[in-house]
Amino acid sequence: MALMPVSDALAAVLAGAEPLAEEMIALDQAFHRVLARDVAARRTQPPEAMSAMDGYAVRAADAAKVDAQLTVVGEVAAGRPFAGTVGAGEAVRIFTGGVVPAGADAVVIQEDTISDGKRITIKEAAVTGRHIRPAGIDFREGDVLLRKGVRLTDRDLALAAGMNHPQLSVHRRPKVAILATGDELVMPGSTPGPGQIVYSNGYALHALARSEGADTIDLGVAADTLAATTSGIRRARESGADILITTGGASVGDHDLVQQALRHEGISMAFWKIAMRPGKPMMNGQLGPMRVIGLPGNPVSSYVCGFLFLVPLIRALSGRSMIHHRRERAVLGRDLGANDQREDYLRARLETRDDGTLVALPVNHQDSSLLANLAAAQALLVRAPFAPKAASGTPCEVLRLPE
Repeated sequence: MALMPVSDALAAVLAGAEPLAEEMIALDQAFHRVLARDVAARRTQPPEAMSAMDGYAVRAADAAKVDAQLTVVGEVAAGRPFAGTVGAGEAVRIFTGGVVPAGADAVVIQEDTISDGKRITIKEAAVTGRHIRPAGIDFREGDVLLRKGVRLTDRDLALAAGMNHPQLSVHRRPKVAILATGDELVMPGSTPGPGQIVYSNGYALHALARSEGADTIDLGVAADTLAATTSGIRRARESGADILITTGGASVGDHDLVQQALRHEGISMAFWKIAMRPGKPMMNGQLGPMRVIGLPGNPVSSYVCGFLFLVPLIRALSGRSMIHHRRERAVLGRDLGANDQREDYLRARLETRDDGTLVALPVNHQDSSLLANLAAAQALLVRAPFAPKAASGTPCEVLRLPE
């Protein structure tokens, strides 16, 4: 079977992926959820002209000269407006956030006045509009300030609250079930026997999925039997998972039973040999509404494939407007040889030179079993199939890994 380009494989994973159903949630539960609808302001902010400083609300014409004297006729605090109107030769004591009273068109800050309690002397001339926040300077009723598809930040929540929204319509979180396979796997803290290794893939994949807003379901490790693997797949379906991720068993050896088990459950599985490194063996299909991605067993291959394929799928099901990873420009920090027919995703560290240039330094050993190098990497350096050898300083593209 010919090697499938990475772009074609990703297109197949995302084919038909639609945002999950909407649900209304309280604002304090909406952090990092994805908006299902545009959000418009329900009020004007500020609703009236407000003072930006502590001082005195005045008519600028009355305070246009140094040593002008004005009579204090009242006080304004936040939430306690002045009922009257500022007339000629008058001033009103005002505090930050207070409504500018009728008749006033400037605020003189308290440091620029001398007060004897009932009168003030101006020590710096007033300017019309100075220290006043006009009505609607932030936003006006009906302004659409948050768009559907955005993943809400902490600042977005403050904005939604200011727009007077106690609830927001968001898309349901995708449920990702993760099933490992392999008789050789033992859990962290165990003492591995002959030929056994400590299971690590799932910990990264659970964290990766959760960081993208998914809920995860741990299906544990299935033994290398058709019955055990099939049982794990059935438990994923019973849990209501939107995505099933399997790790290991994605090749075609006698003990690689994931494909057999999926076919046994009725899936039409497209088995890929993807033109990428690390990776290559990966599966994709669908069991009813549940999407399935079969990842390689090598820990670096598993993570890189999860980053490249699972993350965009989670984003698509979450309703995100931007689902693809953003590539950044950098320069090589060392020489690289020519590439073969597979798209390469080299683990690399990033440095920034004094002039702002981003430098990608590939780690020395790129074997797909080396977790220490994966953990030390900050990015994947992308090299196209058949890329020629490249000298240090050559432009390149990188994908930043999550922090």
